[in-house]
Amino acid sequence: MAEPTPSTTPASGNGSTNVFIELRDVYKRFGSQEVLRGINLTLQHGETLCLIGPSGEGKTVMMKHIIGLIKPERGEVYVDGVHVNRLKEREMAPIRKKVSMLFQGAALFDNLTVEQNVAFPLLEHGVRDRAEIDRRVRAALKDVDLDEHRNKYPTALSGGMRKRTGIARAIIDHSECILYDEPNSGLDPIGSDVIDQMILRMQRRYNITSIIVTHDMRSVFKIANRVAMLYRGEIRFLGTPTELRECTDQIVQDFINGRSDITG
Repeated sequence: MAEPTPSTTPASGNGSTNVFIELRDVYKRFGSQEVLRGINLTLQHGETLCLIGPSGEGKTVMMKHIIGLIKPERGEVYVDGVHVNRLKEREMAPIRKKVSMLFQGAALFDNLTVEQNVAFPLLEHGVRDRAEIDRRVRAALKDVDLDEHRNKYPTALSGGMRKRTGIARAIIDHSECILYDEPNSGLDPIGSDVIDQMILRMQRRYNITSIIVTHDMRSVFKIANRVAMLYRGEIRFLGTPTELRECTDQIVQDFINGRSDITG
């Protein structure tokens, strides 16, 4: 049975004690190309935000700012009240423990089994108790319905199973937030629905905050509390899925309905 779509989370504002991620007037360029042009966005604890928009509009770039892989030309990025872009690389570990990023290919180690891949963050953070590692790996794999596949190598997994392994690795170190870069890409409709159910389950069980870059509008309307559309480096739309359906902006409607006028 499908799990229920989460209730809509109200948009947070500056000063809310529940704000977990905040971008203030963020600009980023690569050479002469201005990718982000004044991004302002807040995300509450436990909220699921779907990030949509045409390819090449800076969605992944925006997420990489949150975990400090990219720093803005100007503007401020905060995670749980910490000003991320003021931190040096060696100071980023606590942020990256709170916020994990699931890349498109899940970035698994092919020479490690599923359970070894999932255990990797624990070893990186100094956990050495074998019993504790085994307990947490088994729990994480059960959360994503992969416990029986723990001894397999990534090459023996389907695309959806690899992505679920990536989710297990992201949650094993008690991350409070997961950033998903097109988690449904390359999956059939059943595999895509499984990933959607995983995201809903993580929110329901652990109150995990999620940002999901996706072009799958079916997923957007199923899992999002709010939706942000990036267009030409700016947030063109920000609101609930219901508000997205009712939005009268022609560019927004062309995108969500797959009409090519958006590139004209």
